[in-house]
Amino acid sequence: FKVHRKHIYTPDLPEDFDGFTITQISDVHGGSIDSPDAIRKAFQTIQELNSDLLVFTGDLVNSQSSEVEPWLDDFRQLTARFGKYSILGNHDYGHYFEWASPLEEEANFNRLLGHHRSMGFDLLMNDKRTIQCNGSAIHLLGVENWGVGFGQLGDLDRTLGDLGASDFKVLLSHDPTHWEQVVKDHPGNVQITLSWHTHGMQMGIEFPGFKWSPIQYRYPRWSDLHTENDRFLYINRGFGVLGYRGRVGIWPEITHITLHKTKDV
Repeated sequence: FKVHRKHIYTPDLPEDFDGFTITQISDVHGGSIDSPDAIRKAFQTIQELNSDLLVFTGDLVNSQSSEVEPWLDDFRQLTARFGKYSILGNHDYGHYFEWASPLEEEANFNRLLGHHRSMGFDLLMNDKRTIQCNGSAIHLLGVENWGVGFGQLGDLDRTLGDLGASDFKVLLSHDPTHWEQVVKDHPGNVQITLSWHTHGMQMGIEFPGFKWSPIQYRYPRWSDLHTENDRFLYINRGFGVLGYRGRVGIWPEITHITLHKTKDV
């Protein structure tokens, strides 16, 4: 596991949130975990970062809710001053498993929702929360999965509600194509979006000034920090694995983000 430390500078940020920190993890894929000691060491690293906010950006399991059950206690131990929040990824709906009946699939999904609550995460499904500090506020938004080729359940307009363009917003959206297709040009002015989904294909090369992975032929933006029109997208490289039980050059990631109002900080 590698901790990626990023700084985002935006004049829209309320002064009271200057220096506010967010830890992001994503794509745990509980059904693929086969290194318990490494995972528990990673959880310890997450806690030691002592961030103000902890967010999980989808794909808790491969398909079945039972896959994460051995790790519920470990997730419960994670804390953050301003809370723990999560969203769903495409795998969390159970669509990639052959269920005996629609009722069985629905029961699995409902159990998964219960696991988020049990772990102490506030699951955002096209919803938002207000984070307050010393009289100032930022707004944390979370949409259901929206991705090109992976279903489009996320509803940004509903999630924004009555928020204005000047309100400061951090959006959790699992698939980065949502940012490309909807978010970055939306008049609601979502300043920061946190995503994942691509895994960096779990294979590639990353050197200072040079990155390559075969996933880039499907997702031109597949990892790290991007900006366009003064709006930011961060794409986490993922915590777990899917399919191939390993990684080559694209190491599992824990992201630590610090927000700043100006670059003078």
